[in-house]
Amino acid sequence: MRTKTLVVTASFLVGMCFAQSGSVFAQSSVNPSADNSAMNERDRGHANLTAMDQSNKPADLSISREIRKAVVEDADLSTEAKNVKIITIDGAVTLRGPVKNAEEKADIENKAVRVAGQGNVHNQLEVAGQ
Repeated sequence: MRTKTLVVTASFLVGMCFAQSGSVFAQSSVNPSADNSAMNERDRGHANLTAMDQSNKPADLSISREIRKAVVEDADLSTEAKNVKIITIDGAVTLRGPVKNAEEKADIENKAVRVAGQGNVHNQLEVAGQ
């Protein structure tokens, strides 16, 4: 009987802790325009490349990996920039996703060109707010 009392008491205490800190789990309304449903709808068609289109050829995987490494290691790039899509198919690289500014867009493209070569990079990066 004593075990049941401890379990109920512990459950009650955990419930009270969550009730007291309920605002911690509330969604933030700081950026109500964060809805990306239109982008998701756009990417459902096959007109735009997505990460699922990445080739599994060793050479293509190597190109994407080298570009990703260069992007992630750049401390000056924003989190958004570090999470852009890098899709390589038969040596052709497509860059997609949001970046904070034109400098980030150009910087990521330059990194991709250094790895894949001039003329092999399709920069579809989008500058936030444009």
